[in-house]
Amino acid sequence: MIKKIIIIFLFNLLYYPLFSQEIIDKVVAVVGERPILYSEIQGQKLQIAQQGNEIDENTDCLLIVEFMTQQLLIQQAEIDSLEVTEDMVKMELDQRIQYFSNQVGGTEALEDFYEKSIEEIKEEFFEQIEDKMKAQKMQQEITGNINASPKEVMTFFRNIPFDSIPYINSKVKISQLVLAPEITYEQKNYTKNKLRKIKNRIKSNEISFSVAAEFYSNDPGSKANGGNFGWVDRGDFVPEFDAIAYNIPLNTISDVFESPFGFHILKVEKRRGEQYYGSHILIKNEISELELRVLKERCDSILSTVSQNKNSWEKAIVQNSTNSSPKGIIFNQSSGGMYWDMQNIDKSLFIGINNLEIGEYSEPLYYEDEKGNMGFRILKLEDRTKPHKANLNDDYEFIKKYAVNEKQVKEMDKWVTKIAKNSYVKVDDLYKGCPKISKWNLNF
Repeated sequence: MIKKIIIIFLFNLLYYPLFSQEIIDKVVAVVGERPILYSEIQGQKLQIAQQGNEIDENTDCLLIVEFMTQQLLIQQAEIDSLEVTEDMVKMELDQRIQYFSNQVGGTEALEDFYEKSIEEIKEEFFEQIEDKMKAQKMQQEITGNINASPKEVMTFFRNIPFDSIPYINSKVKISQLVLAPEITYEQKNYTKNKLRKIKNRIKSNEISFSVAAEFYSNDPGSKANGGNFGWVDRGDFVPEFDAIAYNIPLNTISDVFESPFGFHILKVEKRRGEQYYGSHILIKNEISELELRVLKERCDSILSTVSQNKNSWEKAIVQNSTNSSPKGIIFNQSSGGMYWDMQNIDKSLFIGINNLEIGEYSEPLYYEDEKGNMGFRILKLEDRTKPHKANLNDDYEFIKKYAVNEKQVKEMDKWVTKIAKNSYVKVDDLYKGCPKISKWNLNF
């Protein structure tokens, strides 16, 4: 029972407390040959509650329809022979297992909970993930090409009650000019030699690998654990790391090797299939205070020429920036757009632009990229929207997404009504009074 509920959590990539008491399970619906269990409905409801969303008397009805629709989609996907390959399922499953492992304290914690290896857990979940992917692919076939014309978007918006029009937070568009120091051959050679000396001390038993990692490693994620990074999948780290991990003998220390993060030594203790377990020490290339000061002065000079209109911001980016997208725009990876919601913006960006007016530049700011490389950057506030109720002029794309979603929901309702007529569908008396059940052509 408990593990059935955990499967639901794994599907949705979230971890929540389990039921404190067992639920008497039973089949509450059948679509084709596929049963839906009461525990699945209650497990999903628990998840909704744990996310902080409201549970009311309609929740069970909404969930039973959602589960039935998924089973109908899977059934039709198999009839239409929509392809979901073994490799596609494995990739999706690997990502979900990795995420879920992180939530419960690591791969070993997940294995301890199930009293199974990761490979056995993957085997147990394979069919469920495959079904979910079939349902998603079938739904994409039904609604993927749906769009909304400007007239439809306008009609949709005008039909929203005024009190229900969403409130839009202030959003900003930011560009940057980044200056990172060029790492010289001499600096790299110094770093490699430093790490070689650490390795020699470990090999001569002067110091243990774990103590050396705690004292010297520049990887904040593993140094506190003596350099141990636990079980990881191939592809979790950069290719240079995986290449060494699968070619050195177990329980030996690798030669010093380079990655975009710096230089490493690696010890792999266990391997199984596409996973390995071990420890590493990372030493980053050192940047001197003098180099950083020179970089800061160069940033000051660039900012001065731009501020005095002796050079354009766009040209300054092309001529100097070491890490910028076209025109220096900092794209919001979560939304894929150019604007950042001021309620959810990255802290370093917020601090840099919070007091700027549109078109103004920040002072040069110390900066570390996602790989830990140091430098300085100048930020420019390109645009800032004011908090406001959504309107067609400023928020057309935002409103359009909701208009398209409404059309997709209607199309799915039409599809379910049509396909359900030719399918065996049975629902427990507990759910027969639900508002949207009537369209399912039930077999009483």
